[in-house]
Amino acid sequence: MDEIDETTSTDADSEQQAEGFAALGLGHDLLASLRSLGYEEPTPIQRETIPLMLSGQDLVGQAATGTGKTAAFALPVLQRIADGIGSDSRGEPLALVLVPTRELAMQVSEAIYKYGHSSGCSVVPVYGGQHIGRQLDALRRGVHVVVATPGRAIDHVRRGSLQLGSIRTVVLDEADEMLDMGFAEDIETLLEAVPAERQTVLFSATMPPRIDAIARRHLTNPVRVSIKPAHAEPGGTPLVRQRVYVVRRNHKAAALGRILDVEAPDATLVFCRTRSEVDQLAETLNGRGYRAEALHGGMDQEQRDRVMGRLRAGTAELLVATDVAARGLDVDLLTHVVNYDVPSAPEAYVHRIGRVGRAGREGVAITLAEPRELRLLSNIERLTKQKIGTEKVPSVAELRARQHDQTVDAVTAAVELGEHDAFRPILDRLLADHDVVDVALAAIRLAHEASGVLDDEREIPDATPQASGGSAGQRGAGGDRGGKRSDRPKERGPRRELSETTTTGKVHIGAGKTSKVRPQDLVGAIANETRLTGRQIGAIRVADHYSVVEVPDDAVDEVIAAMSTTMLRGKKVSARRYLE
Repeated sequence: MDEIDETTSTDADSEQQAEGFAALGLGHDLLASLRSLGYEEPTPIQRETIPLMLSGQDLVGQAATGTGKTAAFALPVLQRIADGIGSDSRGEPLALVLVPTRELAMQVSEAIYKYGHSSGCSVVPVYGGQHIGRQLDALRRGVHVVVATPGRAIDHVRRGSLQLGSIRTVVLDEADEMLDMGFAEDIETLLEAVPAERQTVLFSATMPPRIDAIARRHLTNPVRVSIKPAHAEPGGTPLVRQRVYVVRRNHKAAALGRILDVEAPDATLVFCRTRSEVDQLAETLNGRGYRAEALHGGMDQEQRDRVMGRLRAGTAELLVATDVAARGLDVDLLTHVVNYDVPSAPEAYVHRIGRVGRAGREGVAITLAEPRELRLLSNIERLTKQKIGTEKVPSVAELRARQHDQTVDAVTAAVELGEHDAFRPILDRLLADHDVVDVALAAIRLAHEASGVLDDEREIPDATPQASGGSAGQRGAGGDRGGKRSDRPKERGPRRELSETTTTGKVHIGAGKTSKVRPQDLVGAIANETRLTGRQIGAIRVADHYSVVEVPDDAVDEVIAAMSTTMLRGKKVSARRYLE
């Protein structure tokens, strides 16, 4: 394959303002759909990508969540189908879109349906967790576009229900996420199965070497389109304000509550590592007066849909989720993202903060870091080429000042609104026996307390190395004893295999070759249901009737709990610690 051509753009680039979507080569039906949906000007990724895809060019696109990349690939896919087959013809699928999660499969499928409905193009989502009979019926009737998770796509191919012989375009969306979840072999299998004469398009928020390797094996002379995040004008405020608070583990929940009380966000997504942590933190935040919802792999699809419905309707303001459970979620109204722990993979941080600061709106990314996690922040800064500012958790005095400001704002708004005449008889009665200032103070106190103000008098200790005895400039050296080397945490950057210094354990899983279990099935199941990424899973041995998987020792119990409630190749399996 030739070297990848590269073009680069930025969200702030105003020199290439297009005349709208019509200038990109889209047809009348799609333009009418976009107008009805309120689309006016293409985003940079759409402006760069749509003409290239319409010409049949293979493409590698690097763009974060929220830049409009779904429309960037969906619109040209639909246009090429409409140009080639007419509006009423249905048969074998002509386009295959691969995505990492069922949530993203549903979202992409819904978007394609909205864009292509008027032109007669049909789409079906194919993913695990849904009764397969419904998918079989849809595929049997004929469909133009299939949006699928790799594992379920492979399942349908083996059943003969998904025919790939007519595929003209393949899109890999969130390719880095799919690799992290252990789908590499499934992706390779599918790309080998589709016709060689096809268009292949790959989108990824990050571009690790594995992504380039796939591009070089399976794409033909691709153009690379890289859309950089928007930045503020010089001297202005970045669209995503990133900050770190260093706190000890036993103070994290209180610190998060304090930060949220001061920030007063509209809608927040909080990432936790484990299901139990999600449930516990959601309960804690609800007790603090927030309308918090939990989302993790232990919930069925109906429960997940209810949670997302409440968040989108505004009846919930906080979503507490595991990293995997939140993959593929697209919630435009988010103002804040919180990392309750520092992600061990820097790429995960990039994905998370990409969920705010969209469409020119400012967003906030907050990370709560224990002292031992500071080394991981250095990895993130190297990847993003940005320094992340460290701040102290707001003090009780700062909280009080913020609460007073909120009360002043609420009372001021009520005064300016007027419409108080109905309450004048009450005021007259009160003033007959009390001083006007005393009446006003009492009313303000009632308004203040009615706002849900907590009686929080605890100061939360600052745990930065400088505050606990470390020397200045040693953020990331770790430890509480001046950053001595013996106190530094082991770096837990992204690795496919466990390092020799990692304390490992093994999990015995009661399914093996006779159940048609493959190593990638185990990696995908564990990565999908625990805090581990595919890179953190070590050696895997698949015997006839069981399998043994090597994982970090501190994650063994979590993996056992997750696998004991997870379907593997369609069956429940047992899991326990493996003792040699």
